[in-house]
Formats: sequence, C-alpha cells, structure tokens
Amino acid sequence: MITLSVDCMGGDHGLSVTLPACRHFLEQHPDAQLICVVLKDSVIDFSHPRLQITESPEMVEMDDSIEVALRRKKKSSMRICIEQVRDSHAQVAVSAGNTGALMAIARYVLKTLDGIERPAIAGQMPNAKGGGTTMLDLGANVDCTAEHLLQFAVMGSALVSVLQGIEEPTVGLLNIGEEAIKGGEMIKRTGELMRSAAISGDLNFYGNVEGNDIFKGTTDIVVCDGFVGNVALKAIEGLAAMVSTMLKEGFSRNIFTKLSGLIALPALSAFKKRVDHRRHNGAALLGLRGLVFKSHGSADVLAFENALNRAYDAVHNNLLEKVRLRIAHAAPFLASSQLGKDLSNSTIDE
Repeated sequence: MITLSVDCMGGDHGLSVTLPACRHFLEQHPDAQLICVVLKDSVIDFSHPRLQITESPEMVEMDDSIEVALRRKKKSSMRICIEQVRDSHAQVAVSAGNTGALMAIARYVLKTLDGIERPAIAGQMPNAKGGGTTMLDLGANVDCTAEHLLQFAVMGSALVSVLQGIEEPTVGLLNIGEEAIKGGEMIKRTGELMRSAAISGDLNFYGNVEGNDIFKGTTDIVVCDGFVGNVALKAIEGLAAMVSTMLKEGFSRNIFTKLSGLIALPALSAFKKRVDHRRHNGAALLGLRGLVFKSHGSADVLAFENALNRAYDAVHNNLLEKVRLRIAHAAPFLASSQLGKDLSNSTIDE
C-alpha cells in the first residue's frame, strides 16, 4: 500500500480543491491511502476506508516569509505533512503551498542526501512532441554555482529515467547560444563540468540549448538556475491562460473576428490542451532524504490530482532509491568538481 501525506490547506483554494482531488485519486488507486492534514475543526465532506484525517492548529499562508513558516509555525499543516514522511508514516508528501516555505521546511525536516548541497525543484514543461521537457531548477535556488547545476543534472537524470522510462536521458544546459563559448563564466564552467561528467559516464550531456529548445523537446532535461527556471514556468502558465481566455471570450468584436474565431477554434483548442500546465502539474523536490512534490498554488482539482498521481508514480517506481544510486555513482566526480572549485577559490584568496 502506497501512502501519500497531503497538505490539504496549501494553495490558493485549499480544501475546495484538495479534497475533491483526493477523493477521485482514491477511487483511481485501490493500492493507495492518504493522510490528509487539515486545520482543526475543518468540515470534511467525505470519508473513505483508506483516508486518514490529521488535524493541525495552523497553516502556512501563501505570503508568509520563510522565517515565519519555519520558526513560528512549527505545527502547520505543511510541516506536519512533511513530518509524516520523516516518521515513515507516508512515503511522499504533497503540497500546493508557499514554495519557499515548502522547500525550507522539507530541507529542515528531511535533510539533504549525501553529496547534494542544495535541493532543486524539477517539473515538466509541455513540448512540441506531445510530452514534457523536465526542467530544473524551477525556483528553489536563485544564486547557483556550476557545481550546483551539475548536481541538478544528475538528480534530474534519475527523475526522468524513473518516471519516463528513459534509461539515459539527454541533458541540455540553458544558455544564450549553442556554442560552448557563449554565456557567463559560471555557465561556461558548468558546461565544462557537464562535458567531463559525460566522459566519465555520469551524464548524457547534449550541450547548450536555448529557450526555444525547451518547447521543441530538443533534450529530455534542461538545467538552469531557479531564477531563469521560474520565469520560464510563469511564462508558459501565462501563455496557457491567454489562450484559455481567447477561447472563452471568443472573437466577438465583429463578423470578421467571429469568422476568424470559428476557423481558428480547432487549432487553438488543440494548442490549449498541449500547453495546459495542469497536465504536467507536480514538481519534485529533489535532493532530500524523502520524497516531496509541489503542486501549483493555483491548481484546480484536475491539476492537484495530477500532482498526486506524479507523487504516487515516484513511490511506485522507487524514485528516492534511484536518485541515491545515481548520486552515489557520480559521487567521485561530484567530489572532484567541488575540490577543484575549492582549490581555485583558495588560489584566488592567496
């Protein structure tokens, strides 16, 4: 039996989205059970033999600072949800709450895997091939070193190999051009490390990729820092919202726009489905000693259920152990790359 711990209070909509999604998830997965963490005295409108309700006295608000979430709200629904994984009551935690708070609490409660300095958020972007391009980091780490990006690439490779069945997924480094000489010093250094990792057999490095390659599906994985990744994520969400608005409002200004709308409707509908981020909802927090998945804060019932499905698939396919194994395989190379950085910094200091 696979057990998911769910922070039902997180996100923009809370119980009105999370509970219906949980109900449908249980109907579709007879080998799963849920621990739903809700605020004390919340009204729960359904029961299920594989549903356990755990109450919390407080919740992390979407605008709470990390300090408030981590230090002042020690009994929040988000923290109790993650503690279920730490205490082995659940194999994975899912929340749509405040991203910064979720990462901080998860890192504090679960700790990081050996060989990993910073966890990263890995999610999928829709691509022209009809699938998804896995991208990380999507917002956990704004300032990254080349060594951090290398670690992200290793962890992302494990994620894609497990959830998409691709044995050696291709990795692209997001840059302003394909040539190795392009980009700032940190990106150039990252490229050097990834090429070396490819020679040692720790990474299937494709090379530099540009922003349009994310949506072409040029590589299975695209690695970047959290600032760039989050901007790309919000851009695709905005595009999907724009197309959705066009379809809802129609082209009703005059007879010509109405006719144009009728002609374009099938193509726009297909495009909306392809870029619908709800289909790819559920980003993994990689690098922790336990599984945690982040849903979009604005997720509706369909999107949140998809996040639950991805979390279930991660447990079913033993993601955590396979991440550990890939990191262990790459440990000598990761250690040598960090040593090289330290020696370089020492030389500069002298």
